[in-house]
Amino acid sequence: MKSVANFISAARILLTFTLILTKPLSAAFIIIYLFCGISDMLDGYIARKTGTTSKLGEKLDSFADFIMITVLIIILYPIVNPTVQILIWVILIGMIRLISVAVVFVRYKTFGMLHTYGNKITGFMLFLFPLVLTVIRSNTLVNILCIVATVSAIEELALTYYRMIFRQIEKVYL
Repeated sequence: MKSVANFISAARILLTFTLILTKPLSAAFIIIYLFCGISDMLDGYIARKTGTTSKLGEKLDSFADFIMITVLIIILYPIVNPTVQILIWVILIGMIRLISVAVVFVRYKTFGMLHTYGNKITGFMLFLFPLVLTVIRSNTLVNILCIVATVSAIEELALTYYRMIFRQIEKVYL
């Protein structure tokens, strides 16, 4: 790997897979989970501070985030035991996110997601969720998280779509 930041992102992917082998919400799970979270914060910070940001690093970080979310869904699903309404809600959030990714792909011929404040707040809440779940098991937590994730997904779609339309108008009139 060309940079330490990319190595940290790649290590997070491997570390995330160790969560599958760990008892959910156990002390070992929480420690590994915290290392994954810290590495997620560190990789971008280190890349910016060392001047080693790259498209590869950006994509590697997004892929590591995707792997982390997927693994956590698999692990936490039986613990949370969501209602059908929550499952439909989560699927709708996912569909909105996929539409945003598709808009970016159609316009720029690449995959990408915006790093909006809404996405950062959602990511932070997603990070805290398993930690809070060790203390409080409540559908209220899931509902709050879904509300924030919905607003964030709609925000990203609106911004992505707006940027695409604005660039097309700019080409025609400017």
